[in-house]
Amino acid sequence: MIRCDCSVCRSTDPRDNRTRASIYVKTPECAIVVDTGTDFRTQCLRENIWEVDAVIMTHSHTDHVMGFDDLRRFAASRGGRMPVYASAETMADLERVYEFAFKTPSPWPGYLKPEPHIISGPFSLGETMITPLPVPHGNSETYGYLFSRHDTRLLAYLSDCSAVPDEIARQIEGVQLLVIDALRHKPHPTHLSVAQALEVAERVRPTRTLFTHICHELPQSAESELPPHTGIAYDGLKIDLAG
Repeated sequence: MIRCDCSVCRSTDPRDNRTRASIYVKTPECAIVVDTGTDFRTQCLRENIWEVDAVIMTHSHTDHVMGFDDLRRFAASRGGRMPVYASAETMADLERVYEFAFKTPSPWPGYLKPEPHIISGPFSLGETMITPLPVPHGNSETYGYLFSRHDTRLLAYLSDCSAVPDEIARQIEGVQLLVIDALRHKPHPTHLSVAQALEVAERVRPTRTLFTHICHELPQSAESELPPHTGIAYDGLKIDLAG
């Protein structure tokens, strides 16, 4: 946090040094990024990412979209084209904020040319089936996503939510990895607390659970207090899933 001297903000544990929530999913067929937050450029440089074949958006809050323009470096080799998947509401916000990129025809040859895909249900990228998971985020709605291959539920990603309805929990039940919002211990109006995230995990029964979208009130050391097979995600964490 800017202008904060708390123990987490001054921690020497590199896992406490967190940038905005996002994931990079690499499959045998393609490379996918979920959200292009304010730190997108820094994250790509840090992780030496060279490929992005498609972008999926959870919602249009600034901490999830303000690195969108840096997609141009990944789109340059194909004339600027980049498939972008989002809800109708999120896509409308992207088109408003990044009007210069969505403008057709583009006045800048070779510049980023987003190819909008409105999400209205499950869709495939290669052999990966991606199922949208609409969840409340305070008074607004965001999309989480379930990634499946060959009918195996591999990853459920719910980065911003204040609740997980039973219908959504049933859709992701038994997933190999649940990555879920757990902002802090104290309740919050638009995010899950640690206790609430653990309650969701009890309903979903994943093989493993990781907390994300952590604020500076939850140190990495708190992981030792969590149940088995439950942890706190950190920047640069890499996980192999088979399905």
